[in-house]
Amino acid sequence: MSTPQNSNELIVATTLDGYYEGAKPWDLEFHQTVWGDELEAFTVEQLDMANMIVYGANTYHGMAEYWQNASNDPKAEQLNTMPKVVCSTTIDTPEWENTTIVRDAVSELRTVKEQGNGNMFVFGSGELSQSLMKADLFDEYRLCLAPVFLGSGKRLFAEGVPYQKLVLREERRLDTGGIILMYVPTSSLD
Repeated sequence: MSTPQNSNELIVATTLDGYYEGAKPWDLEFHQTVWGDELEAFTVEQLDMANMIVYGANTYHGMAEYWQNASNDPKAEQLNTMPKVVCSTTIDTPEWENTTIVRDAVSELRTVKEQGNGNMFVFGSGELSQSLMKADLFDEYRLCLAPVFLGSGKRLFAEGVPYQKLVLREERRLDTGGIILMYVPTSSLD
């Protein structure tokens, strides 16, 4: 799978009924239904292609806290040193190495994209992702569908996300029962 240079991808796990998080903050138990060697390899593959990772404030705090203390995980050094962008109006000082703070996510990420600064990957960050979807800033959606219904929580594709036609670029079935689906918006094909 190749990714064009200077593209923005949303990479997120979601349930079949569209939730990226359960009813409580960081309720990600459903991730365990899809996690395994294949999804771990896919995650590493994504990190290797990324020039920067973009987070919303909540995801940023959680990831920073975890990865700065995960010295036994081989991915920790890569995540801790690679460029990161946190989109926040409340964070004044970055708590994680190599982080840039942006206030107006849509405007500033559009500028970064237009300048051609490489592949920007948004991992999770549901509320930020919805804002970027509304602004048509994703060139690709990489969704890991977990074979689970949550019934409540935070929806990835919430009300207000605009109609967008997508083309399936690739799919990968996981031994865990999950499916990775990679979709390209038809607007990115023009």
